[in-house]
Parts: sequence; C-alpha cells; structure tokens
Amino acid sequence: MASLRFSSQIGGKNASWDEFGRNRKVGFGGRVGLRVFGWGAQEEPDLSVNVNGLKMPNPFVIGSGPPGTNYTVMKRAFDEGWGAVIAKTVSLDAAKVVNVTPRYARLRAGANGSAKGQIIGWENIELISDRPLEIMLKEFRQLKEEYPDRILIASIMEEYDKAAWEELIDRVEQTGIDAIEINFSCPHGMPERKMGAAVGQDCALLEEVCGWINAKATVPVWAKMTPNITDITQPARVALRSGSEGISAINTIMSVMGIDLKTLHPEPCVEGYSTPGGYSAKAVHPIALAKVMNIAQMMKAEFGDDYSLSGIGGVETGGDAAEFILLGANTVQVCTGVMMHGYGLVKKLCSELQDFMKMHNFSSIEDFRGVSLQYFTTHTDLVQRQREAIKRRKAVRKGLQSDKDWTGDGFVNETESMVSN
Repeated sequence: MASLRFSSQIGGKNASWDEFGRNRKVGFGGRVGLRVFGWGAQEEPDLSVNVNGLKMPNPFVIGSGPPGTNYTVMKRAFDEGWGAVIAKTVSLDAAKVVNVTPRYARLRAGANGSAKGQIIGWENIELISDRPLEIMLKEFRQLKEEYPDRILIASIMEEYDKAAWEELIDRVEQTGIDAIEINFSCPHGMPERKMGAAVGQDCALLEEVCGWINAKATVPVWAKMTPNITDITQPARVALRSGSEGISAINTIMSVMGIDLKTLHPEPCVEGYSTPGGYSAKAVHPIALAKVMNIAQMMKAEFGDDYSLSGIGGVETGGDAAEFILLGANTVQVCTGVMMHGYGLVKKLCSELQDFMKMHNFSSIEDFRGVSLQYFTTHTDLVQRQREAIKRRKAVRKGLQSDKDWTGDGFVNETESMVSN
C-alpha cells in the first residue's frame, strides 16, 4: 500500500512576483491547498524551490561576501549551478569603505592550532564592497542580461538616512535584480554611522528603517539578522511586521580569533594590531541552527507560510543544509564554505542532499521542510515526558524476577514472557 504525505501549498509561492505583488501586507485568504503524494517507484528528488515567487533550481544560495564581489565570480557561481547569488553588500558611497590585508584568520581543529588540522572557524574583518556603486550596478545589469532566468539578489546597507536608502533601492532595482537582502547584521565596520548590526540590534531603529525600505522596494525584501543579540526573534519579528518578505540568519558572530603566543599580537594582525571581527565556518553551525529554529518557531506561530527563511552558518555538506531545511529554512546560504572549497562545492551539496532525500523517500524540499521543529520543547516538558516513559516501561513486565512471582491465572502468559523465540 502506498504511503500518503500531505503538505500545504501556498498560492503566492507558485505565482510570479508580479502576481504576488506588494499587497502582501493585506493578507492571503483562500491560498492554502492540499497535495497528496503516493510513493511508487522512486524518482530522483526534486531540489527546486519557489521562494517569494522566485524560482531556483536548488536551495543553495551564494551568501553575501567575497564569493559575490564582482561579475567574474558571480558568473562562475551561476555556471557551476548555484540556485541564486547574493552579491557583496553595496552602499551609495564606496569611497568610505577601506579594507585592510590580512583580513582573515582561521581556527583549526588540530592540537595547539596545528597547521595540518581541519579548519573549523574563520574570522573576517572585511567591510562591505569597496568597488564604486556604478560598476557594481553595471555588472548586475550584465548578469541579468546573460542569465535572465537565474536569481540575482542585491545586498544593500546604508546610513541612517531615509533619502539614501530610497536612492539605493531605486538604483539597484533598475538593474533588474530579483530581490534585495538588507544587511542589518555586519558585526564590524561603521556602527557609528548606524549601519549593519547597529540597526539590527535596535528594534526601534530597525522598525523605522525597515518601514522606509519596504515602502520603496518593489521586489522581495529579506532582512539579514545578527546573532549578536539576546533574542534574535525580536528583530526578526519587527522586520516581518514592517513588510519584509523574508529573514536571513545568521550573519557572523563577533569574535577575537586568538593571540599569537610568540608575538603577543592578536589575529588577524595588521601592522601589529587587530579589531574584533565576524566568526563563521563549521564551528558556528550549531549556534546558527538554534537561531534559525527560534526564528522558524516564531514565524510558524505568528506569520504562517507566507514568508521565507534563509539559513546561514557553517554549511559544507548536504547534511548541514538538510538540518537547516528540517528546521524550516526555504533556502541555505554558503559563503565561507565557497571560500574554502570553491564554487564547485554546489555539486557536492546537491548530490548529498538528494542522497538524504532518497533515504527518507522525500521527493521535494517542501516534503521535509520544518519537520524537525515539532521535536523541540521546554526542559520542563522533557522531564515530564521522561517520567511518563519510565512509568510505561516499568508497567510492561519483562519476565519474572523470582519463583514467588508465578501466579496460577497468568501461568501461560508468564511462561511466554520468558521465551526468546
């Protein structure tokens, strides 16, 4: 007998963005349908996703950063098969952005940081794009002309200035980009100008700036969250209530990679000095999973399925990605993983994710998205569940412990309880 699987189908996610429209604030009555799947001969799992009306061949997205810093590397990402590309963050005035070198430091798993150990942590003190906006816009336009059916997302960040935000949105949208990701989360750089995490950590400021952005934007808007905050659901909730269609989480974690015990200088070391930076790679994956789980639970309880979630943090395998999707993510972003393993990593990610899907007879991403959320509860509830389980186990007698336990009425059953075959 074929097993049946049910999942909700949201109309807006199967429509074009023009059909989905900017009327998302009004509500979506009558959009929930029902699909029934019957398992027969197994076919190759379908990795395609439809997120906020954006159709992607797979859920793997180049995260904003060096892998999306210019036309050449973004073209390479599309050619290798990435589902979407988020360009490195741009602002109106690139002249204020001055990067230093070296700007990365690595943490290895080997004893005493052995150079042969596996890289598990990566710190960067890199700023947003230092390339003139006009050049980045020209390259966005060129990419959309050459890859009209692929998803290109602009990452933007500005100072606390409504007119500047509106101008930047207008200019990036004119290139034909498919969506915008708002960088409310860069942990270092220019907080004195109320940029990046300085906004994402202040819900009142976030609400105001999000309002400006969503009143102007005509494409889907994803708000990128900082993990450097006590409760990440608070800014995520504000961003969604202020009109954003999606949440991306997490950006990097504020960190100091370490101190060189020979020189006594911190890493990465620039002329003998350093500054705290953003931490990423495999070591942040469990933290990212927890943050994504928290956001997904909040979104499910308060917003339903009309909004999207993009998981970020330490993704190097298909299994890493599956974990984010099981917690409710629609897409999975990779940045540091590409810097360490190259753009061809997407083929490995797709293959391993499909292997996972075959193991569980999942035919699509939606078949298992959010499935593991139901298994999270409070510690108090865990204690109660375990007490009840122990009572049930004790109630099932596993044979007789002593000759005195035999009874006349249950003699046959008692005998059977001690037979091994």
